[in-house]
Amino acid sequence: MVFQWEGRALKTFSKKLGRTLINTGFSLVVVTLLWVIGLWAFDVSTYIGKNPMDVYNFLFTREDAVANQELVMTALNQTLYDASIGFTAGIFLATLVAVLFALSKGIEQALMPIAMLLRSVPLIAMTPIIILIFGRGNLTVAVMGAIVVLFPALVNIVFGLRSVSPAMSDLVNVYGASKIKQLRTVAFPTSLPAFFAAIKISVPGAITGALLVEWLATGSGIGYGIVSAVGRAKANEVWAYVVVITLVSILLYNLVALIEDYVLERFGFSKAK
Repeated sequence: MVFQWEGRALKTFSKKLGRTLINTGFSLVVVTLLWVIGLWAFDVSTYIGKNPMDVYNFLFTREDAVANQELVMTALNQTLYDASIGFTAGIFLATLVAVLFALSKGIEQALMPIAMLLRSVPLIAMTPIIILIFGRGNLTVAVMGAIVVLFPALVNIVFGLRSVSPAMSDLVNVYGASKIKQLRTVAFPTSLPAFFAAIKISVPGAITGALLVEWLATGSGIGYGIVSAVGRAKANEVWAYVVVITLVSILLYNLVALIEDYVLERFGFSKAK
């Protein structure tokens, strides 16, 4: 019986993996077509606008291709590291604040205006103050990344925690469960779809935040590399950075979607096909 269940689970996972690969391939094809059509439609100069073959040659066929690969991959590794810091800080803070909101309306009324303020004020305007307070290290990366990720993740998680059905809420109240126990036993499992929605939004958001913090504060990674390459009129390098970070963003998003399918199925959620 166990082997049969494992076989079905493996078969289901294989189907979802295949569907994810197809979705990823389709996304890449669409992005590539939009790229080529955009260059053609706007008649972008070949000196500035590089097509997919130009990027491919820059990374794989030119004499300096190995050096170009090392340059781009080094910057990518730094950006992914910065994005992971911002993503972790943002999701942790959003989850913590969402739990506080679920426990107390008063806390929500006190903290929500602050979250709205962080969302409303442009990050570029806050950057000098953040740098003065936290410097140009990982703490600034965490703060700026968390600001980008916080609000959309917070809204989704709060919605998920409050999506418990009235009947279920009444049932746990009848048994005298505390608010914390209600969150742990009912609200958290119910909020899983919204939590994964928050994660899917936050992954590209964290990458965007990392690019911003690299450009405005740290002077490293792809964010700084693009600005530096533009200043040195190295269009091939600029497009290589853009292509690589776009590709990674698509892959990470689809990876999260695959994990979401697996987890939600294990917890008994059915997704529309």
